[in-house]
Amino acid sequence: MFGIDGLTITVLLALIVDFSVRIVAIIVVPRNRRPMSGMAWLLTIFFIPYLGVLLFMLIGYRTLPKKRRAMQEEINKFILDSTEGMERVRRDHPWPSWLESVVELNRNLGAMPLVGDNTASLISEYQVAFDTMIADIDLAKKYVHVEFYILSLDHTTAPFFDALERAQQRGVTVRVLLDHIQSMRKPGFRQTKKRLTAAGIAWELMLPVQPFRGKWQRPDLRNHRKLLIVDGLVGFMGSQNIIDRSYNMRANIRRGLQWKDFMTRLEGPIVSGLNAIFITDWYSETNELLNRDIEPVHPRPVTDALDCQVVPSGPGFQGENNLRLFLALLYYAQDRIIITSPYFVPDESIMYAITTAVQRGLHVELFVSEIGDQAVVYHAQRSYYEELLTTGVHIYMYKAPYILHAKHFTIDDEVAVVGSSNMDQRSFSLNMEVSLMVRGRSFVRSLRAMEDENRLNSRELTLEEWRKQPLRSTILDNLARLTSAVQ
Repeated sequence: MFGIDGLTITVLLALIVDFSVRIVAIIVVPRNRRPMSGMAWLLTIFFIPYLGVLLFMLIGYRTLPKKRRAMQEEINKFILDSTEGMERVRRDHPWPSWLESVVELNRNLGAMPLVGDNTASLISEYQVAFDTMIADIDLAKKYVHVEFYILSLDHTTAPFFDALERAQQRGVTVRVLLDHIQSMRKPGFRQTKKRLTAAGIAWELMLPVQPFRGKWQRPDLRNHRKLLIVDGLVGFMGSQNIIDRSYNMRANIRRGLQWKDFMTRLEGPIVSGLNAIFITDWYSETNELLNRDIEPVHPRPVTDALDCQVVPSGPGFQGENNLRLFLALLYYAQDRIIITSPYFVPDESIMYAITTAVQRGLHVELFVSEIGDQAVVYHAQRSYYEELLTTGVHIYMYKAPYILHAKHFTIDDEVAVVGSSNMDQRSFSLNMEVSLMVRGRSFVRSLRAMEDENRLNSRELTLEEWRKQPLRSTILDNLARLTSAVQ
């Protein structure tokens, strides 16, 4: 009769636990998750079970805490109710036959209504964007609402902070929201907070990760929006953060990296829609509802008016609003699609939509950066190039040392989308984003001019060149692609 020693029992228990983890993972992980994401998580747990389980428990769920979800549902209903009847769209020019259904899709997802009588100007120069925002802040009489993914005090942004302080001193209400984790990761975070506090400005961190203060959710859920609203009359939205264009990171400065961004300045009733997004986020962080600031602006008659619709997205909504909007437009396009996305890591549905567009006979272009600032994302993005090039997509790579950070795309000659959302899985599922759908040939022509300028500063990647990539690059690209699906 042989006895069972302690080591044998330990090994048996470990095998039982290991087997149980795998069985439970097969049941739990794929539920309500994309097949690609579910498979990536299962592979992670099967290959590194204990670390994989720990990671899944930490970042495996993309939903917000129950309290925040309830607040989001409440504010979504408030926005829908308070914006009912805002539509002032004139159909004096024929719409694309499909546009009505896209507007309805967005509205059903929780977007603002499509509103007319708006004007917009595009700003593609980094310093000009700051100068324009500062000039409008200096004209503020009632309030200034500032919401940015990254807000950092440095030599470039100091005049922006000065303008906010001047507004506060003359009796204007200034409110500021900044994403906690991303702003904290940049140099000068403490100085930024001190400057806002010393100026008497009301400020809050978005999605704070402060477990000892009872503030906790999946730590990589982020608020990626960039908004500025002045008196409900003027609004800014786009891709640019409030930080020097090197992002003040040593590695970026050493490499000479410079961010190439894009902002849209808006006037008209659509500004109330942008302000509603700020109100949503302010309420989520402070429990204070600023309903008095959502009063719609009475439109002034304008020539060549634009029809605009604000589309918020993020884990607080039931569906992936930006993904559904992008897919609808990609499938409805009849002539050409031009996409600018600094981080292009699409899911399967986006890849099908883009490649199907080419096979339908459309001209499709994709603008990305020649170099990357985030290694994993950069390599994951490259893993899609061969399939795109083989299908017939034209890929233009914006030349170094610039990081093309603008986010927009145009559909035919009628419709465009601008905003904070990348065409990647993080923006679809994990980030709070805001997109603006615009109908208007003049706006699309302005974006086309920017696309032409970007093309002059880019080089086209060919399939022949791509197939000369070394094996090590292919391996890195494919490994990064697997990690991008772990959400």
